[in-house]
Amino acid sequence: MLARLRDKLDKAERRLRYSFGTDITDPKARRWSKLHFHLFDHAFLRVLWTNFFEIAPGVYRSNQPTHGRFERYAKMGIRTVINLRGPDVRAQYLFERESCETLGLTLVDAKLWARTAAPRSKIEAVIDALRAAEKPVMFHCKSGADRAGFVAAMYLLIFEDAPLEVAQKQLGLKYIHLDFTKTGVQDYILRVYGARLALGQIGFEEWIRHEYRASALQEGWEARRAEAEVAAQLMAERDA
Repeated sequence: MLARLRDKLDKAERRLRYSFGTDITDPKARRWSKLHFHLFDHAFLRVLWTNFFEIAPGVYRSNQPTHGRFERYAKMGIRTVINLRGPDVRAQYLFERESCETLGLTLVDAKLWARTAAPRSKIEAVIDALRAAEKPVMFHCKSGADRAGFVAAMYLLIFEDAPLEVAQKQLGLKYIHLDFTKTGVQDYILRVYGARLALGQIGFEEWIRHEYRASALQEGWEARRAEAEVAAQLMAERDA
């Protein structure tokens, strides 16, 4: 009964979510789109909570900014914004694109996923975007915790020649990243790379471009999570 109720509530929420928030040109629709942005994309939380950090000279990570924050970043001198959420028809992207156009910022869309290992081509596109970006550059996802954390670690490995253990710190509680959830696949990618290093030296970019396999990594991560869940269940039964 509770499962059916949750399913009904979820479907109702989805219908409401997708019923508006796709127009910022008409004044009335724009007001509704602002509501959509703050309510469904949780922008009201990110007015003050920014998850904004400089990870290297002229390179910043962040959660999804509001227009007011984009204005502050433009005043800081930031020139390029890399959007790790990818293009969208919804309010959060429409307002971001408008903000960047108004402020003269270059917006680059390079979509990754928080809960799954991204295809090689998508990660390569992010690497290429980082290499081509006019600095100062800022990249962001929604919360600034998972995709932004992975890209921050990747930037340090590729462009700053940082040790893996230093880069891995970009995925941590400081940024509200939780490695025991599905987003822990981002940590798992770096751990698999670390295991590869034990077999012989290889740069992270070279590993991504020539050896990385998203499907195999995803399967490995899901198997690891399943084993952890079974172990936790057995321990709970033992202690009951």
